[in-house]
Amino acid sequence: MREMTKGANVGLTALSENAASVRVGLGWSSETGDGDADVSVLLLDENGKVRGDADFFFYNNPTADDGSVQLLGKTPTDSGSEDRISLDLAAVAPDVAQIIVAASRDEGERFGDLNGLRLTVCDGVGEDLLGFSIDDAGAESAFVFGEFYRRNNEWKFRAIGQGYETGLAGLATDFGINVDDAAEEEDEEAAAESAAAGTAESAGTAGTAGTAGTATGPGTGTGPEPGTGPSAPDSAPVAAAVAATIPAQATREPVAKAGAAPEQAPPTVRRPRTVRKKVTLPKVAKKSLADNDTWRQARLFPVPSLKSDRERETRATSVLLSVMAQVPEFGRRLMAGFGAPAGRMETFTEVSLPHGEVRKRPDGVIRVERAGKLWTALVETKTNGNAFKEQQVQDYMDIAARRGYEAVITLGNDVALEGTPLVDVKVDGRRKHKVVLRHLSWAEVAHQAQLLIRHEGVGNAAHAWLLQELLHYLQHENSGCHGFQNMGPAWVPVRKGIDEETLCQGDARAVEVVESWERLVRQVCLRLGGELGQKVLPVQRVRRSADSRARREAQADVLCREGRLDAELRIEGTPGTQGILAISADLRTGKLRTSVEIPAPEQGYPLSWAKRLIRQLADAPADLHVQTLLVGEGDGPRGTLERLRPEPADLLPRGDGEISGFRLSLFKGMGSTRGNAETGFIRSVDDVVDRFYAAVVVPLGRSAPGRAVSSP
Repeated sequence: MREMTKGANVGLTALSENAASVRVGLGWSSETGDGDADVSVLLLDENGKVRGDADFFFYNNPTADDGSVQLLGKTPTDSGSEDRISLDLAAVAPDVAQIIVAASRDEGERFGDLNGLRLTVCDGVGEDLLGFSIDDAGAESAFVFGEFYRRNNEWKFRAIGQGYETGLAGLATDFGINVDDAAEEEDEEAAAESAAAGTAESAGTAGTAGTAGTATGPGTGTGPEPGTGPSAPDSAPVAAAVAATIPAQATREPVAKAGAAPEQAPPTVRRPRTVRKKVTLPKVAKKSLADNDTWRQARLFPVPSLKSDRERETRATSVLLSVMAQVPEFGRRLMAGFGAPAGRMETFTEVSLPHGEVRKRPDGVIRVERAGKLWTALVETKTNGNAFKEQQVQDYMDIAARRGYEAVITLGNDVALEGTPLVDVKVDGRRKHKVVLRHLSWAEVAHQAQLLIRHEGVGNAAHAWLLQELLHYLQHENSGCHGFQNMGPAWVPVRKGIDEETLCQGDARAVEVVESWERLVRQVCLRLGGELGQKVLPVQRVRRSADSRARREAQADVLCREGRLDAELRIEGTPGTQGILAISADLRTGKLRTSVEIPAPEQGYPLSWAKRLIRQLADAPADLHVQTLLVGEGDGPRGTLERLRPEPADLLPRGDGEISGFRLSLFKGMGSTRGNAETGFIRSVDDVVDRFYAAVVVPLGRSAPGRAVSSP
């Protein structure tokens, strides 16, 4: 990898032959664990300005229509998190001369409070090309990390490192964007009035429209409700979900009255808003037309008949690849991080390919065509927690290299960790053509589908319906696609060693358990983030980049000494708390603890703080533990909610102690077995996080002035 200094530039073709598409990563770390930033991309013309507001890509506009720019979101790393961007340089319009890569922080936050600010660029096969570190950040709330620019029909990169104290809005304005950051309430009021007017006009024209064109397929709002039997997921009806997730531009405009001249209303120019969009979940399900709960809705992808692992793998591969090909935004989202260009996608299953004197049949093939060029990936699928076979994956890597394919993708239940590959393969460095090996978890697939249909919206009703059916399939108990399912063979001996106090520091089995715990935590983040439509990431409290192996060995030593596994989740958009949800599994006591900390209000008196907190928690579990935190003195008075409800004053410290906040904790017995059964450890962690978020975090958010948070 070439290390860049501020102002330096380099041609991409001099670094790689596979630089037609690149992946950019912006990374940082934080000692407190709650530091974060958001990436943005601007396409500029030869005058250094955007051609229009659509050339500004950020959290409210993450994808270009032509697929040239796609914000892939955040990925946990060993030293914090990395925000990734896919750039298909071959698809960039000819009149775009520069591509600016930047990042911004929320109001009142500075880049100087983050550590390890760094940009990396890798090519289409995942090879690292260059890196650029920024060490002089200060009061800036927005930063231009670098730019890609054209010179003599070649793309080059320049390291910039320029900061803005005016935030994302100031950065965007500098490049010709007219930002509209009017108050959110005014915008919502205008939208409500517009919707009401549209409804009234539609109602007035319904009588003249007749019944022609009446449909009963997906997207008409008249389809059947989802099954209410045991296998149906806890979700809104298909028709209701479709109606709630279709973007405004996909809805039908009111029909003009017969004989009436169309009104020429001046067009409303919508400017980009750096205020974050609100997340809206689907509407409440309509009453089912079924006679009783034993009636199950017909499904596009049935699963109860699946008996063997081979059947599950074949069905799961076919279901996923077919939906990827039919829902372009979904297929692009999953494949962009693997170097696939934006183009026409076709998918295939059980393709027979020669390998020496025998033929091999990968579970699937994904092929994307862009400007006459093909990008191809082989897919190997596992379900029900089955492990990948190294020789099988090695054979597919060799086939891909000989045939000029770009990638091999393993698709399974495990969640990949940096520095710990799921499959070890050998790469022949003498081969000119390079093949990238990437892993995709079923949890990530479900996460992306949830984000699209429940929060962001897709292009039309049929696409939303397909994604809803895919989600139902993945969540069915017989699909085998439930994500991480096993804590591994080291779980039982490590638990026994902790019980008997025979587990010693340096035991390799403790490291294996720590790795499994990290996979489980990342899966919890994906599931919760998909349900909430918010970013949920594991917190790494580090100052600089850390070696993943050394960090896990240190956590394993804590497990050996104290018998405890700890993790923290940062949940965006959780008013009333600091956004950090802590999880602790005490293997000695068999208890799981979830907790959040609430900062003390800036105004008022301690007794009023305590009373208000107890009122906020009126519906919280009676066994919730509430503890007062004191400035410079650590922990203060504590008690269960049941005891504190009649006497909130018991939370006040004796003497002159100054209250800095409150800690809310909930304890629950944890599962003992290593699997994903009802009595298993994995299921108990999922349950305790869900219970705590719904019963404690959500009420706190609802009580925050002027803000609300949606429950999972």
